[in-house]
Amino acid sequence: MSKETEPTKLKASLGLLDGTMIVAGSMIGSGIFIVSADIIRNVGSSGWLIAVWLITGFMTLTAAVSYGELSAMFPKAGGQYVYLKEAYNKLIAFLYGWSFFAVIQTGTIAAVGVAFSKFTAYLIPAVSEDNILYSTMIGSYNFKISAAQCVSIVLIIFLTYINTKGVKSGKIIQNLFTITKLASLFGLIIFGLIMIKGDVWHANWTNAWQIHKLDSTTSYTMAAALGAIAASMVGSIFSSDAWNNVTFIAGEMRNPQRNIGLSLFLGTLVVTIIYVSINFVYTGVLPLHDIATAEKDRVAVSASQVIFGPIGTSVIAVMIMISTFGCNNGLILAGARVYYTMAQDGLFFKRTGTLNKFAVPSFGLWIQCLVASILCLSGRYGDLLDMISFVVVIFYVLTILGIYILRVQRPDMPRPYKAFGYPVLPAIYMLMGIAFCILLIIYKPQFTWPGLIIVLVGIPIYYISTRNTRDEEQIESPV
Repeated sequence: MSKETEPTKLKASLGLLDGTMIVAGSMIGSGIFIVSADIIRNVGSSGWLIAVWLITGFMTLTAAVSYGELSAMFPKAGGQYVYLKEAYNKLIAFLYGWSFFAVIQTGTIAAVGVAFSKFTAYLIPAVSEDNILYSTMIGSYNFKISAAQCVSIVLIIFLTYINTKGVKSGKIIQNLFTITKLASLFGLIIFGLIMIKGDVWHANWTNAWQIHKLDSTTSYTMAAALGAIAASMVGSIFSSDAWNNVTFIAGEMRNPQRNIGLSLFLGTLVVTIIYVSINFVYTGVLPLHDIATAEKDRVAVSASQVIFGPIGTSVIAVMIMISTFGCNNGLILAGARVYYTMAQDGLFFKRTGTLNKFAVPSFGLWIQCLVASILCLSGRYGDLLDMISFVVVIFYVLTILGIYILRVQRPDMPRPYKAFGYPVLPAIYMLMGIAFCILLIIYKPQFTWPGLIIVLVGIPIYYISTRNTRDEEQIESPV
C-alpha cells in the first residue's frame, strides 16, 4: 500500500467486552501468584494481608470510576497522557509519557515476559533462568543472559508482530487468553475454598488483626505499622496496575464515552474480587509461615500443591503462562497508542505518529518492543518497577486532581459520565495516594528517589523536543 493510501485514523473496532478484557487481562499477570509472600513478611497476619488487598482494590476501583469522567470527556487515543495535557500542560503530560516509555510500560512488559518464561521452566527445564547461555564481566558487573530472558524476548517480539497486523488480531488473543485466565482463576478459588483446612484457617485467623513482623509477636508502633502497610502495597499496587490501559485505545473503541468507563468499572471489579478471594484461599490452605517462605515467593505453587496434589505445580505453571501471555498482549497493544498521541503533539519520534496499512502505530510497537527487550536483558526490570511505584501513584493522583481542575476551568464541557461519588471518593483516593507516597519517602526511600530521577530526566528531553519541533516548523513554514 502506498504512503498516500495508508490509513491516517485509528479504526473503532473494539466493544465493551473487548475493553473489559483489556482491563482485566492487563491487570492480572504474575503478581497475584507471588507478592502475598512479601506482604505477609511485612504485616505478619491474615487480617492485614486481606486488608492490604482490600485497600488496594478500593483505590483501584475508585480511580477507575473517576477516570470514567475523563475518558468520556476526551475519548481519544493516549488516555492518561491526554487527560494530563488537558488538565495541566504538555510538560506534565510529557513527563508521564516519558516515564511510561522509559520504564512503566516497557518495564512491566519485560517483567511479565520473564515471569512467563520462569513458569514455563516448570514444564520445560531448559528455559530456566538458571540456564545461563552467556556470561561476561563488564567492569565489576557480571552480565549474564539466561534462557528465560531469551524466551521472554521472543514472546515480546511475537506479540508485537501480531499486534502490528491490526487491532483485531490483538483483540482475538486478548479475549481468548483473558477469558481462559479468568475461568482458571475462578476454578482455583472454588477448589481452594473446598479444600480449606480447618486447623490452618483457625491458626491463621487467630489474632488476625495484630500487625507485626512474622517472626515476632511484638506489635508495631503506629508509625512502623503504617510503614509496613505502605511497603506491602508496593507489590499489591503493581499487581493491580495497568487497569488504565484501556484508556490508551479510546480511539479504537466503539462508543468510547460509554464503553471506556464501563470497561474500567467491570474489569477492576472482577479483578479485585479475584485477588481478595485468592488470598482467602492462601490463608485457608497454607500456614502463614509457609506463605512467607514459599520458594522464590511462589505462594500459588505451594497452595496448588495442597489443593491438587503433586500435579499442582504444573497446574499453576500453565495458569501463569496463560495469564502472563494474555497480560503482555494487552500491555503491548495499548502502550504504543500513547507514543502515537505524543508524536501527534510533536513530543515523540515523528514516525511514531503514523499508522501502517492495518491502521495501527507499528513503529511505536517496535520501539516499545526494543526497550522492553533491553530491560529483559538488563535483569534489572524488577528493581525498576519497584522504583517507579511511587511515580505511578503520583501520576494517578495528579490525573484525578485534574477532574476538579477541569470542573472549574471547563464547567460547560459535556460530561456524558461523571465521576462516581464526586467530590468525596476521588478526594479519598488522592488522600490515600498521597499518604502512600509520603510513607514510602519516609520508610522506603529506595523506592522513591530513583523513580523521581527517571521522571526529572524527562524535563531536559521535553525542552529539547519542543525546541526541535519549533525549528522544524520554522523551516517548513513559508517565508
